[in-house]
Amino acid sequence: MNLILPESDELKIEYFGHLFDNTSECYKMFWFQVIIEKILAGRTSATYEEIIDEMITDAWYMVAEYHLNLGPRDNLEFAVDRLVEISGFKPSEDKAVLLEYIRNCQDPEVLRYKRTLTENVPYRLQAPFLDFSTADWKGGKKLLIERINAYCRLIYKFDLLDGLNTRIHFDEKWSEYIVRNQIIIKGWLKYNLVEYLQRRNPNVPGVIDKLYPPQERKLVDIQKYWKMIMTVQPVVEIYGNGALTETDISIDHFVPWSYVANDEIWNLHPTTKSINSAKSNHLPKWDVYFKKLSDLEYLSYQLMWKHEGIHREFDKVKRKHLNSQTVEGRLYAPNLSRGEFESRLSEIVLPVYQSAKSAGFREWEYTG
Repeated sequence: MNLILPESDELKIEYFGHLFDNTSECYKMFWFQVIIEKILAGRTSATYEEIIDEMITDAWYMVAEYHLNLGPRDNLEFAVDRLVEISGFKPSEDKAVLLEYIRNCQDPEVLRYKRTLTENVPYRLQAPFLDFSTADWKGGKKLLIERINAYCRLIYKFDLLDGLNTRIHFDEKWSEYIVRNQIIIKGWLKYNLVEYLQRRNPNVPGVIDKLYPPQERKLVDIQKYWKMIMTVQPVVEIYGNGALTETDISIDHFVPWSYVANDEIWNLHPTTKSINSAKSNHLPKWDVYFKKLSDLEYLSYQLMWKHEGIHREFDKVKRKHLNSQTVEGRLYAPNLSRGEFESRLSEIVLPVYQSAKSAGFREWEYTG
C-alpha cells in the first residue's frame, strides 16, 4: 500500500513498512493483528498458543460464514473448518465463548494445525529487519531464535523454545509506536489483508465487508416500499406461495447477504419472517425459485411505472440500494416485457449465484 507510516527517530520504519511484501500466505497479517491487540491491551508478552488461538477467532467469521479462501492448503482455514465441525458453533458465536472453547480444545487435528501455524510465521514476520542469508534460516528453531534475538530493536524477541508455550516479548519502543499510531497501523494492516483476500477470492464481492460479523440490517425502507405495493395489489411470496401481510413481512436476500455483503434492490424481495429464518444463508434452488423471483420483481417494476406514488418511493429506495447505473439502465428501463425483464435479471443474478455456489453456499428448498 502506498501509505506513509509515521516516522520514528528510534525505530526502522522503512523495514516495518515491508512486513507484508510478497505475501503468499495470510499468516503474517493475522499474527501481527493479534500482536497489535495484545499491545493495545497493555500486554508485554504472549505465548504462541495465545496468539494462534486469537488468530483462529479472527478468521472464524470470514471462513465459517463467508467461506473465504485464505490460501492454498491454509492451516488457519483448516483449523476453523475443523472447529466448526466439532463444536457446532454458529458463525455468529460470541468471540469470548469461542476463544474459551479453542483454549480447552484437545482435538488432535486442531492441535496439529496450531503447531503447524507456529512453524514459520513467528520468525518470518520480522524478516525485513534481518539480513539473513538462506542458510541463516536453517539449522533448527533454537538456533534461529538465538540469531534473531541477537538483533537490536525488533518488534519482539523470544524466550527459550517450548512448543506452543514459547513466549515472545514485545519491544517497549515498538509498543509505544503502535499505541501512538494505532489508527494508521490498523488501516494499513486491514488494507493489506483485504488486498490479499481479494486476490485469493477473485469472484467474491465485498470482501472488505466480510472481515467481521454482519450488523443487523432491518431494511425498513425496502419493507415500506413493498408494503406500498401491497396496498395496490396482493403480493405472494416465492417460497411458500402465501399472501403477505403488513404484520408478517421480512426482506430476504435471494443470494445470501453473507456472500454478496450488500443490499442491492435486485437481490431483495419480501417473504415471511419464519421462512426467512428457515432459509438462513442458503441459496434457493435456482430452477425452483428464480422464475418466481423474476415474476415478483416484474410486478414491482410494472407498478412502479404505473403508479406515481410507488415510483417516488422507488426513487428513494434506489438512492441507497441501487449502486450501478448500468444495472439501473438495463433492469429498470421503461416498457420492458416480462421476458426481457426476466432475461436481464438473470444476467445480473445468475453469475453472483453461481459464484456463491462455487464458494460453498448450499442450495435450499422450502419444505413448509
